[in-house]
Amino acid sequence: MSIPIPVNRAAPAAPIVAALALAFSIACVSAQQSPAPAPKAPPAAEASPNDIDGETLFATVCGWCHESGGRTAGKGPKLSGTTRSDDFILNRIRNGKPGAMPAFGGSFSEGQIIAILAYIRTLEDTP
Repeated sequence: MSIPIPVNRAAPAAPIVAALALAFSIACVSAQQSPAPAPKAPPAAEASPNDIDGETLFATVCGWCHESGGRTAGKGPKLSGTTRSDDFILNRIRNGKPGAMPAFGGSFSEGQIIAILAYIRTLEDTP
């Protein structure tokens, strides 16, 4: 007579289940420790240079030093007829000139700076 020997068929699967459970636990802990990426805020709305009155902006801020709307020298140089490049003027508005001109890059939007440049480019010398 033979005695039946119980066969544990779950035994070979037990290490696999344990490994999967361990991997799942590690993934859960890792997910809890890693902060979720912050949602990106939409970019700030900015008017285009066409929507900004560069002449008024220039008159209210720049006109204190660049007299006659930039057509004559005052505390600042005459700007009409300047041969300086657009990049030079844009950088000077943004960064200023130590001891001579304040930086406006933190005060003006890029659209406002471009509108001021566009205004300067329209200046003509007054006879």
